[in-house]
Amino acid sequence: MPFSAIPLTLRQLILLLAAGSALISMLNVFYASYLTQREVLINHALESNRVYAAKLADSTNNFLKSIQQRLAYSALSMTDRFDSEGFLLEETERLRLQSEAFNSVVIVGADGVLRAASPESMQLRGMRVTSEGAQQALKEQKPLISKPYLSIANNLVVFISHPVVSRDGQYLGYVGGAFHLQKQNALYSLLGEHHYRDGSYLYVVDSEGRVIYHPDEKKIGSHLKNHPAVEAVIHNKAGMMSVPKGSEPEMLAGYAPVPLSGWGIIAQRPATASLFELDSLMQHTLLKSIPVMLIGLIVLYYLARFISLPLSQLARRAQSMDAKDAPEKIQQVRSWYFEATQLKSALLMGLAQLNQKIGNLALDAMTDPLTGLQNRRGLTATLDTWQEEHKLFSVIALDIDHFKRINDTHGHDAGDHVIKHLAQVMRESSRGNDVLCRSGGEEFVMLLPRVDLEIAKRVAERLRVRMELTDIPDLDINVTLSFGVACWVPTGEYSADEVLKMADQALYIAKQEGRNRVAAIQ
Repeated sequence: MPFSAIPLTLRQLILLLAAGSALISMLNVFYASYLTQREVLINHALESNRVYAAKLADSTNNFLKSIQQRLAYSALSMTDRFDSEGFLLEETERLRLQSEAFNSVVIVGADGVLRAASPESMQLRGMRVTSEGAQQALKEQKPLISKPYLSIANNLVVFISHPVVSRDGQYLGYVGGAFHLQKQNALYSLLGEHHYRDGSYLYVVDSEGRVIYHPDEKKIGSHLKNHPAVEAVIHNKAGMMSVPKGSEPEMLAGYAPVPLSGWGIIAQRPATASLFELDSLMQHTLLKSIPVMLIGLIVLYYLARFISLPLSQLARRAQSMDAKDAPEKIQQVRSWYFEATQLKSALLMGLAQLNQKIGNLALDAMTDPLTGLQNRRGLTATLDTWQEEHKLFSVIALDIDHFKRINDTHGHDAGDHVIKHLAQVMRESSRGNDVLCRSGGEEFVMLLPRVDLEIAKRVAERLRVRMELTDIPDLDINVTLSFGVACWVPTGEYSADEVLKMADQALYIAKQEGRNRVAAIQ
């Protein structure tokens, strides 16, 4: 006998169903718990990186602002002493050594000639400045943070300057400081103190997406193209996102802009680092659940033995089918497993076929054959049920404008096509528990449970606009709809049938007011 033809015994069925259900439930809970915990950890890591990037961006912005304030104060002190070579040299030394913010400090006259520099080992005094940042400061004559550029010594440099102006407003030159993005300075320390050991790191890009700080110095000066976090932050956006990296691990990035300089700070952490503890926790949970599973299987086995005892009773009753009380006793048997079902299969099959035919007849009697929506009988049954349940609902009565003209112009087949298309649009525009009916030729009704009048009006308006703006497929014609809306409140004075009539009255008002509109009666 083929394996597929061997019937299952009651005990086998109970064991399979119980063990299978328990296993599926456990796996479902385990998987759902894993997904939930994973999402929580991912979101926590993203939020932590976002907050961290925002705090560091704020610190960097304050750092740059304090540097500008120092330069502004220094420029003010030079107003009457810009020609004092000793004072200018002393001032550059003070600015450079005071906070170690700069790798070098210079004072340049309006003619572009270097007046003083620190450290003095640069030996540039008296020379005309030619670097990109210096030329930009001379040209713009305002407080400035330059874009990163390569210096003569091939260092990636950012230059911060402030103009020096005489008391009568004449531009004398500027004082400025440069810090190398690949050398030790205060900014480098500010950014470099925040490198983690779990693969997390941060980097800084300028307004063009060029890396100006990175734990891996080889990447400083490179451009990050098509990087979603970089694209967002250089457009002055702050936030967080998961960044897929192809064959590399997924990174959880938080980013924030530095308003004063146009830079962007991105802090990111590998997703695997955030989920490492979760993987260990789930493995531990699985190991702990194995003994419980084994105990459960043993209990299931003995329960199956106990439940299968009625099988012998069913077998004996099946052998005495000629007894007067046999039908009654068989009817009393709870036939929820294979052996009992075999004994009662003929009766159950007949009952099932009869119920199926009755159900099909009832469904056909309440369904419109053209659209598949409920007909007038189904509409009435639904209204009666909801009224008995005291359920708040709204009624939307709708009608195709100038439908007769469509039939006269394009034929009745086109009219049927329009009706079926409208029925499909109604399905797409409604919820699963809404009841859609075709109450007449071109007349339809939508019953919206637990929806008040204002929401129902918005639903009707959306459907009206959609039909107005969309041509009927295959016909290349446009139709409009008129709507009447009413709402039934369980505590109100109207019956459900009266509310249906109110919706029809509102529909008539919409027709009278010019069609292609929504009217409502409170």
